[in-house]
Amino acid sequence: MTKLNCVGLGVTLALIFVAAKSEWSYAQLTANQSTVKTEARTEKGAAMHASGAFDVKLTPQPADEKTNDPLLGRMSIDKHYHGELEATGTGQMLTGGDYKTGSAGYVAMEKVTGTLQGRTGTFLMQHSGTLTQGAQQLSITIVPGTGTGQLAGIAGKMDVKITDGKHFYELDYTPPETK
Repeated sequence: MTKLNCVGLGVTLALIFVAAKSEWSYAQLTANQSTVKTEARTEKGAAMHASGAFDVKLTPQPADEKTNDPLLGRMSIDKHYHGELEATGTGQMLTGGDYKTGSAGYVAMEKVTGTLQGRTGTFLMQHSGTLTQGAQQLSITIVPGTGTGQLAGIAGKMDVKITDGKHFYELDYTPPETK
């Protein structure tokens, strides 16, 4: 497999994970429509919820000379979040596997910079996705201790879905202590 095919593999893996996750997320969201969303509170430890849309651009990066393996890929991430999180996200993604068999994986680190429900700062998110014969698992977690500014001390997880080709996020988080 050539470097170009490796890049194609990485882009395809990312799209497979996002598309597969969106179907599961949409089904889960539909099944839970009667569930009342957590109200926003400012006490320390109170669960909060933020949602909105985002745009994402994945740009294939050159293969590492030492690991020039056709089953490995690398991409840069450029996101723009809208809604209750007004922010940009930048990062790096590593992919591996053979999407043609329906089994592959990816990991990514993303730095989010902006405003979350009126609090300004940054935090890192860690992504981990696995596709096993078409069945997927995806986890996106705020890395502990990475919040800055008014987001110092933030913790939480993000879910991603795609509806009619548009990307959406659901962020459940514990805000930093109010001072």
